[in-house]
Amino acid sequence: MELKTFTLRAAKKILIYSFLIVGSVSMVLPFFWMLSTSLKSFASVFIFDITKIQWIPSPVYWGNYLDVWKVVPFARFYINSFFVCAAVTVAQVGTSALAAYSFSRLKFPGREKIFFSYLATMMIPGSVTLIPVFVLMRIFGWIDTYMALIIPAAFSAYGTFMLRQFFMTIPRDLEDAAKIDGCNYPQIFMRVILPLSKTALATLTVFVALGNCVSFMWPLLVTNSIEKRTLPVGLAYFQEMYQYAQPDWGLLMAGSLVTMVPVMIIFLFSQKFFVEGIKLTGMKG
Repeated sequence: MELKTFTLRAAKKILIYSFLIVGSVSMVLPFFWMLSTSLKSFASVFIFDITKIQWIPSPVYWGNYLDVWKVVPFARFYINSFFVCAAVTVAQVGTSALAAYSFSRLKFPGREKIFFSYLATMMIPGSVTLIPVFVLMRIFGWIDTYMALIIPAAFSAYGTFMLRQFFMTIPRDLEDAAKIDGCNYPQIFMRVILPLSKTALATLTVFVALGNCVSFMWPLLVTNSIEKRTLPVGLAYFQEMYQYAQPDWGLLMAGSLVTMVPVMIIFLFSQKFFVEGIKLTGMKG
């Protein structure tokens, strides 16, 4: 009986690990092929032998990573992305924290109804509000400006919900003690709530930064000039340059990897906050 149980457990582990290995290879292989192609010259990209795939370029051609900055203004795209990402992250975390504090610690008529109404906006697909928001941006005269890239993304029902859930776990005794010491509501928010919520704030910061780094549809709609385009839109513009010509795949793959660098850096140094985010969103209010 014990031998049978041991055999079943071993077979189950082998099956699970086999599935994970196959899944990992299927996800890593395209990325590795993109990296390999980016290190090939224009002529060597099309050298293909099914019996001997050239995974490691010979010779390695680094010129694509230098030429890609000359063909399109990737430096400008980087500046735009960093500026917009930083502004949106600061604005969204700030507004979410203020709203979450109001909904979790302050008492006012209709608080729960207003909160659930605000939370209900999460059920509306972004594609539904895309045109109305675009019309508003045009009325304000913000098309092809940083304001159109920043202001609509400065508010988040999800961020408010996540921080509210965390704020409600902070003991009321700390707030009462601060009131006895003479602190008003803004001081309690700045000196008590925020210092105790560093993990939640860091988690939301990572989520907002990553989401904004890969945002494509909205920046594509509200930007017309190259000077205002972000990295994802800039990469699409780079691909359109070869719409009626033979693509330089090595150059395109180098541009794709250059675009991925900010997202990869944020993800590698903030993996633990993704786990914290899952925990926080599961908290009961």
